Amino acid sequence: MWPLIKILPVKTHFRFVAFSRVAAVISVLAVLGALFFTLYPFAPPCGGLTCGIDFKGGSVLELTTAPKPVNVGAVRAALIAKNMGDIQVQAIGGETSAMVRFQTPEGANPSDTVESVKTSLRQVLGQVTFKKTEVVGPKVSGELFRNGLLALGLAIGLMLLYIWFRFELQFGLGAVMALFHDVILTFGLIAIFKLEFSLQTIAAILTIIGYSMNDTVVVFDRLRENLRKYKKMPLREVIDLSINETLTRTVITGLTAILALGGLAVFGGPTLFGMSLILMFGIVIGTYSSIYVAAPVILLWGVKRGDEEAQPLKPFNARA
Repeated sequence: MWPLIKILPVKTHFRFVAFSRVAAVISVLAVLGALFFTLYPFAPPCGGLTCGIDFKGGSVLELTTAPKPVNVGAVRAALIAKNMGDIQVQAIGGETSAMVRFQTPEGANPSDTVESVKTSLRQVLGQVTFKKTEVVGPKVSGELFRNGLLALGLAIGLMLLYIWFRFELQFGLGAVMALFHDVILTFGLIAIFKLEFSLQTIAAILTIIGYSMNDTVVVFDRLRENLRKYKKMPLREVIDLSINETLTRTVITGLTAILALGGLAVFGGPTLFGMSLILMFGIVIGTYSSIYVAAPVILLWGVKRGDEEAQPLKPFNARA
């Protein structure tokens, strides 16, 4: 029985396509619900998302308490007591320096708020030197928000071109529909659980796009190979066969990533918890979309089967 990976079947025989209509209804309802929670209330710039300092504006302080280490917990507690909204406290350059980011309360003067925060930090930290003070205005935040969404759109567009170049257009459409499915549901998760939406979140979503695309390409590559190998087999059966042949690899890869992210969520603290949760959700939903979003599009649009037969690989030590 050891290693335990032998418990997993080498080949499965699930009939995925038989449940594609039910999965399509579930996916459509989930996407519509996610869009509602993401956009409602329909107010700029973030709608239903809980935007962080990157997208709503705020202030940044870089401080040092050398030679003593910075008491990060005391800094965070002082800012929470002053109701500074979204707060980020991060140690930088060793134990004696930290970066503090906080939001300016609505209607308050940014300069007065910064001075008030400095006074509170001097009370809890004692000797402290503020090396840098910056105020992120709403204009800069709006540009960051717009550029972040453009980055997501550009990534999806480039993925479409890549799949179109490597396979066929209908493969690219299936992959892009799966990516939109994953991104929208991830936005819904962020909105429902009130997770902070920041540049770090954008990076997590881009990572999900890459993971989902990799999983989809694995399925598509096997599907293309089987279409050449089984020219008389119905397309539904070829799709089921291809997904089953790659399922064990997909599950093992996903579980490995989720285990690593689970450790990061538990021991990484509140700063990394949200990003870890988003990535774990993205891995699960990316695996689902490769099976029940990308592949069924091929069945819906059809695919041209190549004329060449698949060539079996020769053993490494075989002679020509």
